[in-house]
Amino acid sequence: MKPAPTPPMRVLMTADTVGGVWTYAIDLARALSHEGTDVALATMGNPPSPQQRSDARSVAALGVFESSFKLPWMEEPWEDVRYTREWLLDLTSHIQPDIVHLNEPVYGSTTFGVPTLAVGHSCVLSWWESVWNSPAPPEWKRYRREMSFGFGSADAVIAPSRSMLLELQRYYGVEHGFVISNGRDGTHLAPGIKEEMVFAAGRVWDAAKNLMALDEVAQGLDWPVYVAGEPQRPHGQASVPARHMRMLGCLEARDVAQWLARASIYAFPARYEPFGLSVLEAALSGCALVLSDIPALKEQWNGKAVFVGVDDSATLRLAIEALIHDPDLRQTLAMRARRHALTLTPRRMARAYTRVYSQLLSCRQGEEQACAS
Repeated sequence: MKPAPTPPMRVLMTADTVGGVWTYAIDLARALSHEGTDVALATMGNPPSPQQRSDARSVAALGVFESSFKLPWMEEPWEDVRYTREWLLDLTSHIQPDIVHLNEPVYGSTTFGVPTLAVGHSCVLSWWESVWNSPAPPEWKRYRREMSFGFGSADAVIAPSRSMLLELQRYYGVEHGFVISNGRDGTHLAPGIKEEMVFAAGRVWDAAKNLMALDEVAQGLDWPVYVAGEPQRPHGQASVPARHMRMLGCLEARDVAQWLARASIYAFPARYEPFGLSVLEAALSGCALVLSDIPALKEQWNGKAVFVGVDDSATLRLAIEALIHDPDLRQTLAMRARRHALTLTPRRMARAYTRVYSQLLSCRQGEEQACAS
């Protein structure tokens, strides 16, 4: 008699719909499904957009459970955080996952009854210090406490870069942790016929992305600078004005991919970035990269990009002009970046996570056997 087939591993994964975590979660869920792992996605923040729902439907056997609960970094979130805990516990009871994968670490302190993994994609405290060069104000004390409890209670902690893991250790006392680089599905990200233009993408209003630095640089530049992203600040605040760069507004992912395919140079003068999915997409699209000299970007793209000091607009202009006037250097850097980007696949990411899942399950089974003996 043949042994019964091993049932697939089941993972309950949280994701927000506001930033790059959504892209990461969809790519990871798709790759995990190919590795024989079933994923149920619990979404928070805004309801998924039509495009995001389409993304989710493209992943075989992906279950999606939607909510609009506030995220912990939003204004007055803690009542919603309490409701979210209850909702996640109900989902755990319903889905019976083997692993709970939390892309919002505060929920690591919830007693799910199965191994939990918390991923620190970014955090307010490191964001604040990088952007404003000062510690976060006292109103963020509870956020720090809840994040510390979450990370401390999780069975494993993951960061997308070594520099982000160091920040988690610094701010939240993380004593254990793994680095798993994000991966990106490059199916729709490839070089096209390159045109004489500079491109950037991200939240234009976000001081961490610092895309407004390109507005000054764009004045008098030989090539036009195009920027895609949300110019409107949250809570209905005024849009960020731009005088010299050409604003494209919010674009769907497929439209961003088309711009990246055409752009010769991708500029990203961020003050804060724990990994940089948009940079990975630009590299897959064959763009030469001009990046700010911050730890996570240097860690990933050293030797494959031109780096400039943060808030150094003069050097940023010089770096872009150098690539405009040196097509050989532009092509060389684009080739190096794309070669590296092609190694950062969702499959590689999924297999690294699967190894961690398996380790957590083995440890839990060992503990249960020890208790039973």
